[in-house]
Amino acid sequence: MAAIGIISGVILGWLGRASATKKDTEQRASSGAAIRSDMDYIKKGVDDIRVDVRVQGERTNALAERVTRVEEASIQANKRLDKLEE
Repeated sequence: MAAIGIISGVILGWLGRASATKKDTEQRASSGAAIRSDMDYIKKGVDDIRVDVRVQGERTNALAERVTRVEEASIQANKRLDKLEE
């Protein structure tokens, strides 16, 4: 009788451990999937920021060109005014 009890205890212990290991594996897989999903979300956010920075840089360059043209026009206008004053 004692041998049957020992054997059944070993079997039940092994089954419990196998079940716990399976649950742990499932939990790790779920956690890994959530982390991958979060990383993908972060990557997309970083890509969006890069696009925004690039667009802002293009706008800054265009504005710098416009300012340069306005400065040149201002210089020409000042020269014309100086000629009129003479």
